[in-house]
Amino acid sequence: MRETHHRQAPETRERILDAAEGLFMAHGFEATSMRMITSTAHVNLAAVNYHFGTKDALIHEVFRRRLHDLNRRRLAALSNAELAANGAPVKPSRIVEAFFGESLKMAADTEHGGAVFMRLLGRTYTEPNEFVRKFLAEEYSEVVERFMGALYRALPDVPREEILWRFHFMMGAMSFAIAGTDALQLFAGEFDDKDPAKLMERLMSFLLGGLRGPLPNLQAPARDDQRDAA
Repeated sequence: MRETHHRQAPETRERILDAAEGLFMAHGFEATSMRMITSTAHVNLAAVNYHFGTKDALIHEVFRRRLHDLNRRRLAALSNAELAANGAPVKPSRIVEAFFGESLKMAADTEHGGAVFMRLLGRTYTEPNEFVRKFLAEEYSEVVERFMGALYRALPDVPREEILWRFHFMMGAMSFAIAGTDALQLFAGEFDDKDPAKLMERLMSFLLGGLRGPLPNLQAPARDDQRDAA
């Protein structure tokens, strides 16, 4: 009996994580109850408590199991690009591809849950949750430092503050694209082309265009008294 329990434990744990991941993506963290999770996973509350203890710990593990691997792949892709550059700055296109390309690859994985997780991650960027944001900040710290450093070297003539803003906009564009085409259908009608390969090509082109765009003119407009004096 004990041997059977040990064989079933990992399966039960993954079933709970899969159920929580899908429900968090569909309903948000606050609206998803433990009862909903246990019902979807076909387990009792004791099983959730045994594997995770608290709802916060469950949320933490939902992100950790995929995000850790995603960030590892991003860093590996950047390291390979830096190695190929042989000491020279990595091209911005390679940096963008290393970070966002890996995200899009995971978003295209409909068989093993990557697509659901990336939609959840995109939702998390736009819905405040202090517990999750603190965890994401810690999980992303090394990745952001490495990629920002690479972008600073690749774009020495662009102010660092501007690079940070553009990366922020790029993250938003990726999150919106991964969330699906539902919003576009509201004003563009039927929109059936959801080929992940085409999405990657379109989004990467858009992101690079934004990164390389002309710098904004952020000079404060002259006041009326200054115009009169001129």
